[in-house]
Order: sequence, then C-alpha cells, then structure tokens
Amino acid sequence: MSSSSSKTEDKQKKVSYASAGVDIDAGDRAVEALKPSIRKTTRPEVVGGIGGFAGLFSLDVEKYRKPLLASSTDGVGTKLVIAQRLDIHDTVGIDLVAMVVDDLVVCGAEPLFLLDYIACGQVVPERIADIGAGIADGCRYAGCALVGGEIAEHPGVLGADEYDVSATGIGIVETDDLLGPDRVQAGDVVIAMASSGLHSNGFSLVRQALLNHGGMNLKSEVAEFGRQRTLGEELLTPTHIYAKDCLEVIKECEVHAFSHITGGGIPGNLVRSLPDHLQVEVDRSTWSPQPVFDVVQKVGAIEDVEMERTFNMGVGMMAIVPPDQVDRALAVLTTRHVNSWVAGEVTEGGSGVKMVGEYKKA
Repeated sequence: MSSSSSKTEDKQKKVSYASAGVDIDAGDRAVEALKPSIRKTTRPEVVGGIGGFAGLFSLDVEKYRKPLLASSTDGVGTKLVIAQRLDIHDTVGIDLVAMVVDDLVVCGAEPLFLLDYIACGQVVPERIADIGAGIADGCRYAGCALVGGEIAEHPGVLGADEYDVSATGIGIVETDDLLGPDRVQAGDVVIAMASSGLHSNGFSLVRQALLNHGGMNLKSEVAEFGRQRTLGEELLTPTHIYAKDCLEVIKECEVHAFSHITGGGIPGNLVRSLPDHLQVEVDRSTWSPQPVFDVVQKVGAIEDVEMERTFNMGVGMMAIVPPDQVDRALAVLTTRHVNSWVAGEVTEGGSGVKMVGEYKKA
C-alpha cells in the first residue's frame, strides 16, 4: 500500500462531533432563532441578556415582605408524538408552560421565570424556533420571563424527528398569603374553570384508543368537533394557562385553595387541596365535557372510572372559596373570559372527593 493511499484512509477514519450526529452550527442557529421570542417575555427583574451560563433574576420585589419561593418542573408527555406526526410544533410550548406555572399558582405564587430543556435527535433550527416560540407565548400569557434553557442533540438516542421538552419554573408568594388545605373549611364552595380540551394528560391512552384501537387518521375531520376541524387539530389544542386568572381572583377575593386538574383527573387532584377531615362533593350535572372526551371514550370503549381518573373531563382548574366570595370570584373570571361555575361544596362527615350526578348532555 502506498503512503498516499494510507493517509487517505486515515482521514476517512477520523471521527468528528458532526460525524457522530451533532451539528454545533445548527445548534447555534437555533439559539439565534429563539432570541427574538425570548426577548418578548422579559420582566423588569431580569438581569443581563441571553447566552450566559445562568439566567439572572433579581428578587428585590417590594410588595413581598416575607417571600417564599415556589418551584415546579414538568413536561408535556406523549402529546409530543401527535405534534411530531403532524409536523406542527408551535403549540406544545404553550402546553409546557401551562403544566409548570399552573402548579405554581395553586399555592398562590406569582410565576416569575422559567427555564426550558429541549432534547432532540437532530437540531433543526426552524423546528426549535417553533417550539421556542410556543414556550415564549406561554410565558407571556403567564406573565413570567424565559431566562434561559438548553438545547441538547441526542443522535442515536432519539430519532431525527423526535424531541422531548421539559421546564422548571420559579414563583413567589407572601408567606402569610400561602394557599392550601389548611385554609379550607366546611361550607366552602368549589368553583370549576373550563379546560380547553384534553390539555396535556392521558395522551398514551388517547393514542391507544383513537389511533391504535380506533384506526382514526389525525388529518381526518371529525363531525363531533365541528365544521372542518380535524382530529389532529383537536388533540393539539393548547392547554389553557390559568395563572393570571387565578392571581386576579386572589387579588379581588378571599381564596382558600386551588387545584390544577392534570393527570389523575378531578378525584386525584382536588383531594390534594383538602384537609384529611373534609370531603368535597362534585356535581357532574353542572357541566358538559367537551365532545373530545365522548369521542375518546366511545372509540376506545373506556369505562367511566378510567376516564375520570385519567382526564380532566372539561375542568382545568378549581378554586375553593368561602360562600360569600362565590359571586365575586365568578364575576372576576367572567371579565377574564374564563367559563366558570359552581361545581361542588366542602362538607364534613367524610374525606376525599365524591363525584355525584351525571354529566350534562351537550
């Protein structure tokens, strides 16, 4: 073998980060594409710009004398599979923010800032920009700043078109204003706030019921959803973000507790906002779940109890307030265009959540 041919083979055998599947330049382009969206989420307390090793946020907030920091972390789950199959990526970021900030506001905390993490098989700047734009939109809806994050390329672990997202949020609440089970009393009233649909929980069951068991097509129109609305459009409906709605109710009314209705449904989440010695009766007849819940149940032949312990069934957030605060709380939510209603009452003589009645027919 000649010397020149040996050198050629050595060059061919050399390994680089790019040959391993990681494109640093694409990552840099993705970050640049995200910057305009991130800048739209800024708050006065944000210190410094984008691109540092850590996001900086000043806690010199005058209205808090004895502040507590609240933290929450979450993801979107397998709803991402629907987004990836449809190649639509600009809404799942809203879902991500909702899952985090609406857990924060349950204790009365104002969401301050959020950091995100995007792991993907291949960095496609345009796709990352769409995801990031959704995250930035969610932060603006919640009133919090997006102060940083990470884009990680995982070739060989995730497929080229696959990605996962997560985020951590930080909020602040005055110690004396902390909400929770210890404030809840017998006679308190439960106010339900309508969900925008499935939100971001139960999608493994949704995919099994509709796509695998039912053989439905994501791009097909579904009569139950209304004119010219496809299955995919319904499933990707962004999660409603309640943070500002709840904070406004807190500002105007006495509130004892909130409950974010996510995985586990109403029974599995409302119980977390109750003291052990009290019970809530939730009357199903006070609302009609959106058509998507009926479609999922019928196509998948899912039992009632399985539906209620998996999905929000049309309720995304619940507030527990004293009876004399109900009218004012409902009025505040109405001015914020949140469909809300009295759904139950806190009673003595039991514990946990008791679902009664039958859902109202649409």
